[in-house]
Amino acid sequence: MENEKRYLIVGLGNAEQQYAGTRHNYGFEVANAVAAEFKTTFKSDRLAYVARATFKGRELVIIMPTTYMNLSGKAVKYWLAEENVSVDHCLVIYDDIDLPLGIFKMKPKGGGGTHNGIGNIIETLERTDIPRMRCGIGKDYAQGYQVDYVLGRFSSEELKLVEPCIKRAVSAVKSFVTVGMQLTMNQFNTKETALAKTLEAEDV
Repeated sequence: MENEKRYLIVGLGNAEQQYAGTRHNYGFEVANAVAAEFKTTFKSDRLAYVARATFKGRELVIIMPTTYMNLSGKAVKYWLAEENVSVDHCLVIYDDIDLPLGIFKMKPKGGGGTHNGIGNIIETLERTDIPRMRCGIGKDYAQGYQVDYVLGRFSSEELKLVEPCIKRAVSAVKSFVTVGMQLTMNQFNTKETALAKTLEAEDV
């Protein structure tokens, strides 16, 4: 029986050390920030690094899959079953080139787009109604250089946008586990849209 008080928070990234701090590891960065917020630490476990926390009567299981990015579904499927978590209590966090740097968007469902991680999760779970947080990394790269860009590291100027975004993302995770996706979207997506317009106007 699924535990209605338990949530699975999934940050996507590549576990190998050479990928640390890259744009493609944005999900890991948010997961680390969530764990830090609750003063908990990750331990190596089956298919993932796992941290646990409690918040307002909810149990949070925070994972960073240690599979390759394009096999993330294997880890998510295992931990959903292992912890008896329903899919609507799972939040997948990942980088998205189709959103501006410095903002994120919450969605209750959708396709995988160009992201191999969420795409594999959708394929493995055989459903698209998987709550997710898309963290914008922008697409400031020349044609043919998407892979280099995604696997590159944020500049010091970019981090000025990324770091406050991660703090807002942590607040959104706390909202998701307490009031659900719809109210969280109502609050945070509205603010993020306004912020995106501001960043666009400033041509950051």
